[in-house]
Amino acid sequence: MTAAAGAGMVAATSSVSGAPAVIVQGASKPVVISSSNGNRFKNGGDKTCVQLAFEQMTSGGKDVLDSLIAGVNIVELDPLDTSVGYGGLPNAEGVVQLDSCCMHGPRKRAGGVGAIEGVKTPSLVAKAVLEHTDHHLIVGKDAQTFARQMGFEIHDDLNTPESRKQWLEWKKRSDPLHYIKDPAAREAAQRQVILDMVREGRIDEQHIYGTINCDGVNAKGEVCGVTTTSGLAWKIPGRLGDSPILGAGLYVDGDVGAAGSTGRGEANLYNLCSFLIVDEMRRGKTPKDAGIEACKRIKNATIEPRLLNKRGLPNFNVNFYVMNKKGEHAGVALYAPGTGSTYAVCDDKGPRLEKIEGLYEGGPND
Repeated sequence: MTAAAGAGMVAATSSVSGAPAVIVQGASKPVVISSSNGNRFKNGGDKTCVQLAFEQMTSGGKDVLDSLIAGVNIVELDPLDTSVGYGGLPNAEGVVQLDSCCMHGPRKRAGGVGAIEGVKTPSLVAKAVLEHTDHHLIVGKDAQTFARQMGFEIHDDLNTPESRKQWLEWKKRSDPLHYIKDPAAREAAQRQVILDMVREGRIDEQHIYGTINCDGVNAKGEVCGVTTTSGLAWKIPGRLGDSPILGAGLYVDGDVGAAGSTGRGEANLYNLCSFLIVDEMRRGKTPKDAGIEACKRIKNATIEPRLLNKRGLPNFNVNFYVMNKKGEHAGVALYAPGTGSTYAVCDDKGPRLEKIEGLYEGGPND
């Protein structure tokens, strides 16, 4: 586990060097964490998600949630990330449907949207739900109507040439499988199509369930979080995963900390793991141990043969990004094979990737 000191002193940093610029007494060490794409994509700019969010939250003095959303907007708008926002891999009908939710710890407020179409930045629409309604979740065509009424630009199609190309390739391979009569055999064959496309380098394995979760805490101990995604690649239209659901894709308690996830949303939804993690931290567990507890719950709840590998373990992965109010943080997962299992961090030491710790050795398909 990577952990920040509990009685941090840094309240602001230089936007140029990342070195401390102003030192004040604080209850927490400011930090922003996210899934690894939060320190990869820049949408043509010079800052990543975690870098911009941390800079705005500290040097800029902006509200924590506003800073985090400004960060994830970079990824939502970047067509090179096919798991979030514009250019996200579409549903089975070739339509990009997006999900997001956000939570503001100090204000005890939340907002979310599900299966929204035509808006490149669903995180901002989720924030509008938080700010302008008495609701927590608006979905489908009515979410788009709400966005239009709030002044968001509505696009006819959020596909890029790349996301449409990959959908057409998936459709060409998967359409004949509809005639397989045995449901288990049909599902196995459809799963193999996706694995083959990953092996061939057509799609990023991380983008099958791709998402970005981003959480932050400032020197005052104000904790917020946001999760945004294009969801499961080629999903049944209207499918909602964990990302827009409070307690699953994201949970924030301003007195305790925050947790969010990427990976198989159905497994996370069944166990409401983000809520579980924050509640475990409330009981005194470290971010790492709280996250591992959620991984164990997922394993114990996964009993269907179609969801198990030859070792009898889940044949999918779920990652958790966890921080407490002190600024201590961890990335944990069911599996963390190789050097690519990382999460993004930005604090007074600057933006970087740190290793995720897995509950099990190897990968989900071993």
